Amino acid sequence: MAPSFEDGNSVFEFVVRRGNGVKGLVDSGLSKVPEAYVQPPKERIDKEEAVKHGLPPIDLSKLDGFGPDHDEVVDQIVKAAETLGFFQVVNHGVPLHLLESLKDTAHYFFSLSPQRKAVYRSDVSPSPLVKYGTSFMPEKEKALEWKDYILMQYTNDDEALQHWPQEIKGVLLEYLRSSIGMVKKLLQVLLGNFGIKPDDPMIDILIGKKMLSMNFYPACPNPDLTVGVGRHSDMGTLTVLLQDGIGGLYVKMEQDIDYGKKGDWIEIPPTPNALVINVGDMLQILSNGKYKSAEHRVRTTSTSSRVSIPIFTMPRETTKIVPLPQVVEKDGTALYREFVLIDYMKNFFGNAHEGKKSLDFAQTNPT
Repeated sequence: MAPSFEDGNSVFEFVVRRGNGVKGLVDSGLSKVPEAYVQPPKERIDKEEAVKHGLPPIDLSKLDGFGPDHDEVVDQIVKAAETLGFFQVVNHGVPLHLLESLKDTAHYFFSLSPQRKAVYRSDVSPSPLVKYGTSFMPEKEKALEWKDYILMQYTNDDEALQHWPQEIKGVLLEYLRSSIGMVKKLLQVLLGNFGIKPDDPMIDILIGKKMLSMNFYPACPNPDLTVGVGRHSDMGTLTVLLQDGIGGLYVKMEQDIDYGKKGDWIEIPPTPNALVINVGDMLQILSNGKYKSAEHRVRTTSTSSRVSIPIFTMPRETTKIVPLPQVVEKDGTALYREFVLIDYMKNFFGNAHEGKKSLDFAQTNPT
């Protein structure tokens, strides 16, 4: 007989404190979503109302040459960053067999025993570089998110090999190594739009810190009542995301564009062999609002479990962040104040997801 999880405290104890995660709930024989996971109606995702993203992925192989193909791809990247803040890329340089191996490895890791995964709970993890958890900020959320994750901070290869979980460290390091060149190319394009040279040291500064996560969204008995991840933007520079073939990623439009209106949610469907790129808060701030950090969320599904594997790139904690002076000069005013990244991070990770509210920390005139 499945245990009862009618009481929110019992759910929190079982899922969070004991490290069983959402998967532990599902494996217990759960037949309906516990109240602790039921989202307010305005936070639920109606997939029937969402707009389908119809744009083809951007072919990054065309960046390697010169001429009209190169210029067209540059324009596509810049336009995507200025409007939706999300785009998909193919011919990105990450081996396709690695993409499949990453998804298989994520499923394998989350199939391990709760005891094995709970070793990395934040309060007991043998390394500050590794954290296993569930939801985003369980202690502060009004409703929990239907997600388990393992989050790794990257410092260098030696420390990753020493501290990251044995079952996943090899494939994740290969993913990181093969993705960083692509991230640099994208930043060269996006910052080049403001006159910054491709060899400017700012490129490396903006991706001086990397974090990788494996996310697991178990099949949910009542997906219409829950969310896998609530509304938020990523706090870093650029995020690289591998999603599986199930889908469930939705992005909010900040302005009217060809295929939707401001305020609409658009579904980013899985595209074979593609990676998803999204703009983070730091790039929105540096561009003085020209580039949009994308507000996004994830839906659950009742049919099968879903995995996603993001790489988050950002400056190091001690970096001072301020809008680019050449952009501010052109705009006439700075929309964001100067700050040190660690202070932004403390604010971001100290609160539950609430759309793009994290940007209020840096705005000169917060809403």
